[in-house]
Amino acid sequence: MALDKNSVELLAPAGTWDAFIAAINAGADAVYLGGKHFNMRVHKNDFNFTDEELKNAVKFAHDRGKKIYITLNNLISVEEIEPLKKYLKFLNEIQPDALIVQDMAVINLIRKLNLNLPIHISVMANTNNFRAVELLKKFGITRIVAGREMSLSQMSLLKEKTGIELESFIHGDMCVAVSGQCIHSGVTFGQSGNRGRCLKPCRWKYKFIDEETKEIFDDTSYKLALNDMCMLRNIPELIQAGVYSFKIEGRMRPPEFISRIVSAYRKIIDDYTSDPTSFSIDENFWKDFYEKRVRNFSTIFSFNQPTKKDFGLTGEREPRFFSEGVIEKSFDDESVKKIFDNESEIKNSSEHKPKLNVRVSNFDSAKSAIDNGANLIYVGGEIFKPQKPFTLEEFQKIISFAHEKNSKVVLSTPRVTTDKILNELEELFERVKNFNFDGIIISNLGALNLAKKFSLPIVSDISFNLFNHEAAEFLKNLGVCQAAASLELSFSQVKSLAENSSLPIEIVVHGSVESMICEHNFIKNFYPNYDEFATPEILNKHFALEDSAGEIHSIRVDQFGNNHIYFAKDLCLLPYLKKFFGADSLRIDAQEYSSEVVGLVTKIYRAAIDGENFEDDFEFLQKKSPRKFGCGVYRFQQSKNSI
Repeated sequence: MALDKNSVELLAPAGTWDAFIAAINAGADAVYLGGKHFNMRVHKNDFNFTDEELKNAVKFAHDRGKKIYITLNNLISVEEIEPLKKYLKFLNEIQPDALIVQDMAVINLIRKLNLNLPIHISVMANTNNFRAVELLKKFGITRIVAGREMSLSQMSLLKEKTGIELESFIHGDMCVAVSGQCIHSGVTFGQSGNRGRCLKPCRWKYKFIDEETKEIFDDTSYKLALNDMCMLRNIPELIQAGVYSFKIEGRMRPPEFISRIVSAYRKIIDDYTSDPTSFSIDENFWKDFYEKRVRNFSTIFSFNQPTKKDFGLTGEREPRFFSEGVIEKSFDDESVKKIFDNESEIKNSSEHKPKLNVRVSNFDSAKSAIDNGANLIYVGGEIFKPQKPFTLEEFQKIISFAHEKNSKVVLSTPRVTTDKILNELEELFERVKNFNFDGIIISNLGALNLAKKFSLPIVSDISFNLFNHEAAEFLKNLGVCQAAASLELSFSQVKSLAENSSLPIEIVVHGSVESMICEHNFIKNFYPNYDEFATPEILNKHFALEDSAGEIHSIRVDQFGNNHIYFAKDLCLLPYLKKFFGADSLRIDAQEYSSEVVGLVTKIYRAAIDGENFEDDFEFLQKKSPRKFGCGVYRFQQSKNSI
């Protein structure tokens, strides 16, 4: 390719006017910044831009040939929809170069309001496969921010397949979890990382232990605290991979920090593009840059999966700790009781009782759920070691068994769907297309796009982070016939969603809940002398992270090698179930349960829905369950918003 300084874009952050000016003066081609509401950095009132400042920033940048991208990248709850409409109309007047968007409600509203606002898809939307990009391009999307867990080779292939413009983080604070798939802060504190309020449980101290024996394999350290990304020495690789926009993280940083980082990347980009064949980094320049670091540096996922050296295990260079480990609240905590005592039931024009849906991990559990009253079961998707994925024969058998019992079977898809996994999923769809499944539950836009090739009903899973009825309408227009509500919605918010949605809403009311999903291997990093060749069976053992409050967070490894970290307590909404009867369906996530416990928990919720007694069985369930019961996000009046 013929390179010049316009071959790439250096994209800088700004949280204040002074930082904005510093970024422009230091050589940024574009700046991303947010208003006082609706963005992913809302912890500090003295940061972010008023409407008037946004207007002035757009004019200032455009007068100098620079671009402005406005972050509208948090999830929007129902009560925020009307203010959002007003804000979008204002943005349409000042004409930034693009909005950076996570919630599909924004796309839906821009189209409905007939606004001229270009859209870039946020990293939080977890757009990591080509079929998702193909679908988004139909809505006029011209750029996606690549997932932080994508390698340069994956980005290069995505660019080659789709032609989409790629924006990638190159420097700064990085999340350890798959983008958009961490709900730890939102559930534990009512302050969602998907809504710009993350209190960073990934930067707590944890012990790595044997879940069953409690043996400690690696003592207290900051095992989830990734070092800062730094790609200053890898500018050639980024450019050759097809990345166009080089994004620096740091909207909460002071002007001096922004100026130093932007200037450094400006110099290296210009040095390389002016003469690629003789380019080399000045080591004195690098040494000066390195010595002024905040955290240590890492290239994160760019070339390989992170290992122990990519984490700030000691915490000594961590600039700030936002929270520490806490005891998760019990399902019968007084704060939960108080909230439900003051809330009315979800209203529904239909007279029918909600359907009872159960997600299971194996054939015996599937039979047990059906025998005890499940209307529908979800099978497939991620299966956690040492269990094995369903075979084709088992799929056929459980479908026949379910249909004889007037129950339905829906095929699950993985929550993390790279191109490799998507290709395997397409192969599976082809092989089971005549099996008489009753539907497919999909976890991202790529899987949705693929599922549209088949003539089965499509439902969307919790990984879509559905917060509002506008996003539900967007999914409905794509062919989705039922949607699962986000696990970060409080009762009042999930009630508003269910009552305003044009799609039937499913609500998870019981089960083991993942706090985050990670695309790297904690066992490999922290189990002594682990050898993936000599001792692969170690992955079949159950390990856990113990936080500073003594709470045990199970780690489960799926068949794709991803690590799923769980909350210490399982969600249980049984005492408050009548409040949810207006939802279309209630769901039990029972993948972590034995077939005996699956049958018992299904029987209890079936009895509760049918108005029958379940007290004795519930006491027995509490003894048999692998974890104590918690309340999830439901002890909070609302998932704190950004207004």
